[in-house]
Amino acid sequence: MSKLVVSTFLSLDGVMQAPGGPGEDDSDGFRHGGWLVPHADEEFGRIMAGQLATATGMLLGRRSYDILSAHWPNVPDEEGGAQLNGMAKYVTTRSPMTAAWNNTEVLVGDAAQTVADLKERTDGELLVQGSSDLIGTLQRADLVDEYRLLTFPVVLGEGKRLFTPGTVPANLKLTSVSSTPAGVVYSVYQRTGDLAYGTVALDA
Repeated sequence: MSKLVVSTFLSLDGVMQAPGGPGEDDSDGFRHGGWLVPHADEEFGRIMAGQLATATGMLLGRRSYDILSAHWPNVPDEEGGAQLNGMAKYVTTRSPMTAAWNNTEVLVGDAAQTVADLKERTDGELLVQGSSDLIGTLQRADLVDEYRLLTFPVVLGEGKRLFTPGTVPANLKLTSVSSTPAGVVYSVYQRTGDLAYGTVALDA
């Protein structure tokens, strides 16, 4: 059974919308596309390369698939194209589509069900990159096993957030944390079980 890993770029106030550039996702009038770019240094690049090196497959929503598939097939092998283009890729969609990107399987139907089935029939590590709508579906279905969060030193004040109403409550364990020279904090959390509760004992 595969482990499902969500890798996400976040602002300090939890926004994940359009980190890579203007026009990436302008929905709801979002004005801050490209907020990640000024803070992307060499260490950030090494972190991302390391994530791809351990992944056996990439899981994408339709919008993220369209963005990545328009770019990566044209990237030379020596600049990272070989790894991503050769990797197994899965795109979730409610409507049938033709996927021209090499090694892509289309998962048609309700994403909660198709991804649960995918986890059962594959091994290794499924990496979800971007794909905010898909992530919300996976959270509500309690399918996420690990979060790899890159938190950038910016506050946006608006935009799509990683955790939305309907996310299944859960306990997480921080397994590693580091930072880049540009001030990006990289933290990894593993799901450990259902949310635990207690009572704070106050002195009389």
